[in-house]
Amino acid sequence: MKNIEMSVDGNKLIIMVDLDQEFGLSSSGKSITVASTEGNVSVPGREEIKIGLNIYRPKPKS
Repeated sequence: MKNIEMSVDGNKLIIMVDLDQEFGLSSSGKSITVASTEGNVSVPGREEIKIGLNIYRPKPKS
């Protein structure tokens, strides 16, 4: 995972992302990746539940 921290509090999934980080262009080249699970991953302590998450911003126009 890139820039994603997950925890479970009771029955709530808590996701923390630093919105100031960047990881370069997406594979399409149209946006800048801020955070990604890089595919589907299990929720901590709840292996039967999966999450797939991508957070991005538009690429600045040149």
